[in-house]
Amino acid sequence: MEAHQFLAEFGHIANAPGGVARLRELVLQLAISGRLVERGTMETPVSESLRLAAAQRQRYERDLDMRATRLQPPIEAFPYAIPSHWQWLPLERLSLYVQRGKGPKYAERGSVSVVSQKCIQWTGFRAQQARFVADDSIAGYGPERFLCNGDLLWNSTGTGTVGRVAEYSNVLEKRFVADSHVTVIRLSTAAIPRYVWCVIAAPWVQARIQPTHPDSLVSGTTQQVELSTSAVRSLPIPCPPVEEQSRIVAKVDELMTLCEQLEAQQQDRRKLQNALRQSTLQALASAQSPHELKESWQRLQTNFGRLCSEPRDVQDLRSLFVELAIRGALSPTDDRETTDDAGELLKSLAKLKSGKRYAKLTPVDFPFELPTRWRWALFDDLLQGSESGWSPKCDAEARRPGEWGVLKVSAVTWGEFRPDENKRLPPSLDPRPECEVKPGDFLLSRANTAELVARSVISESNMPDRLLMSDKIIRLKFIDPALKRWANLVNNSQFAREHYRTNATGTSDSMRNVSRQVIHELPIPLPPRDVQDAVIEKLAQLNELCNSLEKQMKEAALNAERLSSAAVSTLTGISIENENEAPVKAPQTELIAPLRLGMSPDMKAQAPLANLLARHDGEMSARDLWQRFGGEIDAFYAQLKTEVTHGWIEDPSYVLDPNAPDSAKKYPDGTQVAKMKIKQEA
Repeated sequence: MEAHQFLAEFGHIANAPGGVARLRELVLQLAISGRLVERGTMETPVSESLRLAAAQRQRYERDLDMRATRLQPPIEAFPYAIPSHWQWLPLERLSLYVQRGKGPKYAERGSVSVVSQKCIQWTGFRAQQARFVADDSIAGYGPERFLCNGDLLWNSTGTGTVGRVAEYSNVLEKRFVADSHVTVIRLSTAAIPRYVWCVIAAPWVQARIQPTHPDSLVSGTTQQVELSTSAVRSLPIPCPPVEEQSRIVAKVDELMTLCEQLEAQQQDRRKLQNALRQSTLQALASAQSPHELKESWQRLQTNFGRLCSEPRDVQDLRSLFVELAIRGALSPTDDRETTDDAGELLKSLAKLKSGKRYAKLTPVDFPFELPTRWRWALFDDLLQGSESGWSPKCDAEARRPGEWGVLKVSAVTWGEFRPDENKRLPPSLDPRPECEVKPGDFLLSRANTAELVARSVISESNMPDRLLMSDKIIRLKFIDPALKRWANLVNNSQFAREHYRTNATGTSDSMRNVSRQVIHELPIPLPPRDVQDAVIEKLAQLNELCNSLEKQMKEAALNAERLSSAAVSTLTGISIENENEAPVKAPQTELIAPLRLGMSPDMKAQAPLANLLARHDGEMSARDLWQRFGGEIDAFYAQLKTEVTHGWIEDPSYVLDPNAPDSAKKYPDGTQVAKMKIKQEA
C-alpha cells in the first residue's frame, strides 16, 4: 500500500460513522498481511520456529502426562496473499495446548477463581469479574487447566459474546481456570500472544464469527452460536518470523494509540458541537423580539452544517420547534387581529369546573412573554381532576389474549404510548373499573427517571382493551377534551421539563416522583382555540421537514459507512461485511433432549462421548455434549451413532422433526437419529 493511496482514503474512513473502528480494522488487517513493517535481516525462519515448537509441545504433553495432539493436515487453500518468507499454519501447530475450559462447581469463596466470558473484553482481561470454584472440586482439574501468563482466552459461545479474545495476565497472583464457554490457547515460542491476538481480532476472522457468513467459523443459530475447539485448532494463522512478529506488535500498539487519540479528539469536537448547537437553539427559543428571532434564525441557518451532523441532532430541532410553538413564535400572522381571546376561554372553563382545586394562579414573574391574545394559566385551570392507577402484584408470565394487563410506567415515554408495556393481572384478582384505560385518555407518568417523569401521552382510539393504569400513572380529566392536544404539547416541552425537575422528589435520578399538586401547578401558556389548532398544524409541517432531514442524514451516514468499508477493503484486498446489509440465511442446527450413559466402554475403546457423560454424572443434554466434544456437528453425529450402536450410550426413544430432510432423519445405514431434531431454514 502506497502512502498517497492511504492518505487519499484516510478522510473517507476516519470521518465516517464508526470510522476509527474501521481504522483499527485496517491496522490489524495490514499487520497480519505483512504490509505494516519491512522485512528484517538475520531472522529465525518460520520453519525453524515450527520445528522447535513441535519439540516444545511434545515435552509439554509428556511432562503433564497428556494425550499427544493429533495434528490436522496442513493448510491447502490460502485465504489471502502473504510475504514469501511467511507461512500459513493451523493455530494448533503454534500451540502447546488448545482446549475448552471445564464446567465449574461454583462457591462463594475459594482458592481458585474461574474465568467466564464476561471476564474477556476487547479492552483486556477483567479478573474482578471472576467467581470462585469450590475447593473440593479442584482435584478434578489437571495442571494444564490452570491459566498461565500469555494464554489467549477466546469466548466460544453465545451471540454477542462469542469471538471476543483477551490475553491473560495474572496481576493478582491468584490461580485461575476457565469455564466451559471459554477456549484456552497456550502458545509455543513460535508465536507471540499479542500477534495471534491481532490475527483473531482482525476483520478477516471476526467477520466469520457469524453463522450467516459463507465461510463461518461458528455453528448453530443466530440466537446461540458455538465456536468449536476443532475450528480454533484449524484456524489458519499467517505466521511471520518471531522477530518480525515483535516489530508488528510494536507498530500495531503505536497505531492503536494514535487511533485512541483521534477518537478522543473526535469526541471532544462532538461535545463542542453539541454545546454550540444547544447554545444556538436556546438563543433562538428565548428570543424576546421579532428582531432577535430573525437574527437567531439566520445564525442557525448559516451554521447549520456545523451544528447538526448526525440524525440524532434532529431531535434538538424538534424540541426547538415545540419551544417556539408554546411561546407563540409559530402563531399565524393574523393572530393579533383575531377577536378571540384566551382570557374568555379561561372564564368559560372556570364556570364549568367542579371538584377539588389544587392550585390558584397568583401574580408571579412568568418565564417569558406571550402574544397579546394569549394568557398564562395553570394545568389545574384546564382540569376537572385526576385519577390514580392501581398497584396489584402482577404475574411475571406474559399476558394472554382476553386477560387483563396493568400498564408499566414505561408505557408512557417521550410522548409515545406503548400499550404492549404491561404486566399480566392474575386471574384471581378482579380488575378495578375506575383504573381501566380507555381510548383518548390523557395519561401521565408520575414516577420515572429524571428525564421521563411526568411525560404524557394521549391513548389511541385503536388501542388494545383490558388495560389498567398502574399506581405510577395518573389520568388527567379535562374540562374541555379539545384542550388535550395543546396540554400534551406543553407538558412534554423543555419548559415543562424544568418545572418537573425542580419540583420532583426522590433520592436519585433513576427514580423521581411528582405529586398531583406539582402537576396541577404546571404553568400553561394558553392561546385561543383557533390559534392552538393553527400552531399544532404548523408544528406538524415542521416535524415532516424534520423527518425528511433525518432520513437524508441517515442515508448520508449509511453511504459514508459503505464508502469507509469499501476503502478499507480496497486497501487490504479483503471484503469486510457491513452489518447493515441483509444477511443470507444459512442452514441451522438445533439439538434437543438428554443423552444417558449406557454400559462402560473398554479402556482401549474410542468412546469420547461416553467418557464425557461419565464425568458429568452419566447424563447431559445433546447440545452440552456436542459443545464439550469440540468437533464439527457431522463428526459428532457419526461418533454418537457409533457409541449408541456399541451400547456405550443408551438408545433413547426417537423424536424426529417431520419437516426435516430425509438425510437428517437417518444415518447412511438406516439407523435413526436418537432424540435429535434438525431444522433446515432457507
